Amino acid sequence: MAFAGGTGGGGGSWSGRGGLIVQMMTGRWFMFFATTLIMSAAGATYIFGLYSSVIKSSLGYDQATLNLLSFFKDLGANVGVLAGLIMEVSPPWVVLSMGAILNFFGYLMIWLAVTGKIARPTVWQMCLYICIGANSQSFANTGALVTCVKNFPESRGSVLGLLKGFVGLSGAILTQFYRAIYDNNSKALILLIGWLPAAISIVFLPTIRFMKVVRQLNELKIFYKMLYLSLGLAGFLMMIIIIQNRIAFTQVEYVFSAIAVLILLFFPLLLVFKEEHKLLSIKKKQEKVDTEVPPPAGNIGLAAVVVPPPLPSPSPDSLGAQKEEENTSCFKNIFRPPNRGEDYTILQALFSIDMILLFLTTICGVGSTLTAIDNLGQIGSSLGYPTRSTQTFVSLVSIWNYLGRVAAGFASEYFLDKYKIPRPLVMTFIIMMSCVGHLLIAFGVPNGLYVASVVIGFCFGAQWPLIFAIISEIFGLKYYSTLYNFGSVASPVGGYILNVRVTGHLYDREALKQLAALGLTRKPHEELNCTGVECFKLAFIIMTAASVFGSLISLILVARTKKFYQSDIYKKFREAGRTAEMEMALSNAVVSPGTTVAKVNTDGQEEEEP
Repeated sequence: MAFAGGTGGGGGSWSGRGGLIVQMMTGRWFMFFATTLIMSAAGATYIFGLYSSVIKSSLGYDQATLNLLSFFKDLGANVGVLAGLIMEVSPPWVVLSMGAILNFFGYLMIWLAVTGKIARPTVWQMCLYICIGANSQSFANTGALVTCVKNFPESRGSVLGLLKGFVGLSGAILTQFYRAIYDNNSKALILLIGWLPAAISIVFLPTIRFMKVVRQLNELKIFYKMLYLSLGLAGFLMMIIIIQNRIAFTQVEYVFSAIAVLILLFFPLLLVFKEEHKLLSIKKKQEKVDTEVPPPAGNIGLAAVVVPPPLPSPSPDSLGAQKEEENTSCFKNIFRPPNRGEDYTILQALFSIDMILLFLTTICGVGSTLTAIDNLGQIGSSLGYPTRSTQTFVSLVSIWNYLGRVAAGFASEYFLDKYKIPRPLVMTFIIMMSCVGHLLIAFGVPNGLYVASVVIGFCFGAQWPLIFAIISEIFGLKYYSTLYNFGSVASPVGGYILNVRVTGHLYDREALKQLAALGLTRKPHEELNCTGVECFKLAFIIMTAASVFGSLISLILVARTKKFYQSDIYKKFREAGRTAEMEMALSNAVVSPGTTVAKVNTDGQEEEEP
């Protein structure tokens, strides 16, 4: 049967099965599958709208305080520089372990607070708890996602799109599990997002690791198959969320829908099994060729082994220049970066004009769409949408978020490969498209929130794989763990300016105006609510202006990087892959006694040796 056949004979089918299991559990594709599961539970921050009302009512917060909590959530989720620095000096399992601990502690303390099991925390303590819990997301992203990008460098757009897509889907996935386990207890949702992501990270600690990159010709086709499977999962989630909005599900029915989600989540395992089995078969054939019986005496075979030419001895001048470069302080090289695509140092990247432009673009683009997503619950209430419809908006945003991520990842990779269209240009288009959603909310168009949630969710998701791919392509992969997390810092900066200082302040001002018109005053710790189009109108007009400004900055980045993106930016990774394949072939080559070896150097000359 297919699994039979160890190389030593006598192992039988059990040996073959054992080899396949080892190949599968230690292969790159199983590691990628494990990363999809970690990412599927790593987006708890995106369903803040589902449990924010519980925090607001339980602790008596106004909108400004709730938005302050939302800012610290975004700060924790996106400021992962510490995780990046730890990743530079330690293996991925250390980063994932720390993330699991932070996740469990942070959300457990929030759950204890809203259920009254501990004394009512002060606002700064709640901000600290949610920041710690959300910061675990950056540890999961750094430990798992960055590792995958380095293991699949030539397909980074597809990798980022798929994995970030699963993060986008995680809100809808976690919602199904929470309803199945805890029914409609919103406080228990906080507990679920505390223990479940931590447990998944712990289970896959040995699996997530750096591997030697060996090119696989059908690599992109496999990622497309993964994409189709994930689209099936997204389609099912969208369908079940719409049905649940129209029909009241019992807990038993939620259990069945959660089981279906689990089956779809684990379905890619069949594809992983198939690919790893194929790789094992190729490996066994190669070993069989390498261990064939040598030809009989008198028949002299000729084995050609490619031997690279000897490296030229470095001249004294080049040695002196190299020594001088090594002795040069890293601070003196900050403003002397290498060419785009080469490995920048951390400081060279942070102080480069390209990074500053990308940072400002992210503040405007991601900050405005994130503000809309975080306030969807309050927007729906103020515009008079039913509670169940508002919950549907929040859940469906996860689907649009996912579609934006995978579409941007795969489409930008396609356009870059076929037409040399720069990724920053795709990002410019996405930011401009988000303005449609902001304007629909600003003017309270009837049923416009349905369309706005689709547009904003898609545009928010689409920006992330583009941002991270641009960082990896322009600044290299050497310090990607740290630079990846620095790119995320722009999100909470934009969130603080646009969400806390603008949206929260304008909402509370309008709510107090409505109270004054009714001749009422707000009591201490009383929830502050606003109704009507005016609650968010001015705020979202400002969001639109910020998005237009961000797209103009992005166009400057397009002009600066156009020439770079028109070149072959992945050439060095293909060459490194071919070198690895050659080294592997040479290490597996076995030359029998009596065989003549022809050393073939790169000049095409042969030298025979007995």
